[in-house]
Amino acid sequence: MDLQALLFMFFGGLGIFLFGIKYLGDGLQKVAGDGLRDLLDRFTTNPIMGVLAGIFVTILLQTSTGTTVLTIGLVNAGFMTLKQAIGVIIGANIGTTVTAFIIGIKISTYALPIMAVGTFFIFFFKNPKINNYGQVIFGFGSLFLGLNLMGDGLKPLRDVQAFADLTVSMSENPLLGVLIGTLFTVAVQSSSAAIGLLQTLFGQGLMDLDAALPVLFGDNIGTTITAVLASIGASIAARRAALTHVIFNLVGTTIVLIVLRPFTTLIEYIRDSLGLNPEMTIAFAHGIFNVSNAIIQLPFIAVLAWIVVKLIPGQDTAIPYKAVHLDEKFIRKSPAIALGQGKKEVMRMADLTEKGIQEVSLYFKTQGKKHRELVPQYENAINNLDNKITDYLVQVSSHSLSGQDSKVHHTLMNTVRDLERIGDHMENIMELVEYQITNKVTFSESAIADLDEMFELTVSTLRQAIKALDLDEIEEARSVLEKEEKIDKMERDLRKKHIIRVNENKCTGTAGIVYVDIVSNLERVGDHAVNIAEEVIGE
Repeated sequence: MDLQALLFMFFGGLGIFLFGIKYLGDGLQKVAGDGLRDLLDRFTTNPIMGVLAGIFVTILLQTSTGTTVLTIGLVNAGFMTLKQAIGVIIGANIGTTVTAFIIGIKISTYALPIMAVGTFFIFFFKNPKINNYGQVIFGFGSLFLGLNLMGDGLKPLRDVQAFADLTVSMSENPLLGVLIGTLFTVAVQSSSAAIGLLQTLFGQGLMDLDAALPVLFGDNIGTTITAVLASIGASIAARRAALTHVIFNLVGTTIVLIVLRPFTTLIEYIRDSLGLNPEMTIAFAHGIFNVSNAIIQLPFIAVLAWIVVKLIPGQDTAIPYKAVHLDEKFIRKSPAIALGQGKKEVMRMADLTEKGIQEVSLYFKTQGKKHRELVPQYENAINNLDNKITDYLVQVSSHSLSGQDSKVHHTLMNTVRDLERIGDHMENIMELVEYQITNKVTFSESAIADLDEMFELTVSTLRQAIKALDLDEIEEARSVLEKEEKIDKMERDLRKKHIIRVNENKCTGTAGIVYVDIVSNLERVGDHAVNIAEEVIGE
């Protein structure tokens, strides 16, 4: 077989393997539902639970990189602390070993029939759940087909003297093997693919265990690069989480290189005792390395967190998204007190909503990246509190309430709904500003000045409605109604000005669409502020 065919076979096999991993992970995620983020959020209360959550999510995603990037996203959004993230990252390193064990089972002969079954489930059933299982099965088969092709493409290396010399060098100099493993994993952006290739090479007798193990450790270091890339431009906490991943794998590799000879002897003993095939031998080495690394470093999570805080100093802005005042024991003891706690939480939600609107206003004015990062955090916090407060108030309503308390309950339920809708409009405006930046849409100076004025009036109106709700001030609430009339009038005036600018060719069609949509969203925010004020008035 000529060189071109071998290269095509190898890189085509690599592509099919990567596709199989991705397709399998996506299918597993669909089968599991959309609760992965909730799982990480709920079950990371302590490091041990964080590790278990990291293992489970990584098995479902079939990529430690995916889990780490998801974790960094949660940290960036304020949904997870740094210490919680460290536990998940440690668990992700253990969970990623499952792919190597799957490869070690050696069912590659059945790759095509497995893909055929998956295809049958995908194309001959209309049930989405069966389609998802078909995706899992098809991805599973693709993984082994890719390995087969890669293996066929690598077979001629057996007769290449340069490759034989390289494997001898890696056996004599483990750091060279670590470097090669790191670089290859960075190149393909998947430690699973790198380890799958290593298992194939080792299975074909192209390298011995002394050369394979350092490459394996390098694969673990290389997988951290994607997490580092995902953290670029993110919050300080997210960058710290990514650095934690790097330090964890570097420390683990350093420790195992110090005891490389005893570690190699242990793997050889396990291989001979259990009669493991070459692929499963690498899987066991990978699993023992990551589990041992986790056991060694788990007690030092606080130290690891302290180190990354020192290496990446600064105060991070994390929006407090969790409910503070809601405690179910108040519902059982005194529904009236529980209602008071519910109002406190609604006021927290209202405060976050006001700050979110201010933040999106600053994003429009400055187009600053920091404001862009904070708006989704406020939206996430508002949505989370919407669910928590609504559930809490529903539980309160199941108990006997006085007439006045029933009125307060009704007001709070409606206010929560209005605040959540304001959060949606806030997100809409953020996306419109993003569109404006991406497509280089420009507004005239007069249009910007008009929008600035409308932003200020809208924020002021919302702030006054929140104050009226907090203090139960009817006069403040009536002032909100007056301000909202000004917002409505301003919306009509700005639309007329926009038409004039279009007729005078001072405004493009695209700019006009963005402009009018921002004005419309601000007017809707004013409407929801009026709804809150009317609840106070009693209308």
